[in-house]
Amino acid sequence: MRAAGLMLAATVMFGFMTICIRLATQQMHAFEVAFFRNFFGLVFALPLLFRHGPGLLQTRKLPLYFARCVIGLTSMLCTFWAISQLPLAQAVSISYATPLFVTIGATVALGETVRARRWSAVLIGFAGILLIVRPGFTSVSPGMLAALMGALLSACTAISIKFLSRTERPDAIVLMTTLLWVPLSLPTALWVWTWPDPNGWFWVIVTGAFGTAGHMLWTRAFRIGEVSALTPISFMQLPIVALAGFALFGEVVDRWTIAGVLVVFGANAYIAHREAVLARRAIAADANTLA
Repeated sequence: MRAAGLMLAATVMFGFMTICIRLATQQMHAFEVAFFRNFFGLVFALPLLFRHGPGLLQTRKLPLYFARCVIGLTSMLCTFWAISQLPLAQAVSISYATPLFVTIGATVALGETVRARRWSAVLIGFAGILLIVRPGFTSVSPGMLAALMGALLSACTAISIKFLSRTERPDAIVLMTTLLWVPLSLPTALWVWTWPDPNGWFWVIVTGAFGTAGHMLWTRAFRIGEVSALTPISFMQLPIVALAGFALFGEVVDRWTIAGVLVVFGANAYIAHREAVLARRAIAADANTLA
């Protein structure tokens, strides 16, 4: 329950961050917004260093951190650009392919057992993503492809965090990741650089604040919970951004997106349910063994 609560809070923070990204990209390129998200995210994360001391940055997993940051940054650039190009609800809906990719990746990388019923749920989930994208019936825009790539790489990021959280403290993961993201995201930002006006500064600052808060809650959730069980909670982001998209930009969610989201949500809800059932069985088996 604690892990689920942390994941829900992270989802709300990321929902607010998504809204701020769209508002910021109305005057800046998405790559520049990503840099400012990381820069101000680091500013908001620095108190962790004062709290724990320089020892927080000591690690033997620097190569894994670097790989995680490169993958995570690429996912961020794809996702931010998709948010600037697509209706908010559609961009977030496509990102819900992440739990499906996580289920596949958790099998390969984490050794988690996924049986036939959950594989069926994954296939049904991808059918829901096809309903949202509708290849062959409507043009698949670069924004859609970017959102799908962001979802795939986000799944890789979630799995890498699970690896890191086995030995690294959540605050160390947040601080080290943000510290590496700032210089890594600068070159792409310089390529499209324009100085923001006061409103732009406000939106990129709060984007960094919400992003860091969400990241801190996210890493804590993954430290104590199963990746494939927690990730479906991110669906709570959709009503937040759908309401904001309608209120701020007049965006209406079409029936195909709604149908696809319902299919993907059902598939991910089933995956989460199976995770919970298997976890209870494992606990019961351990208790019987000890008895």
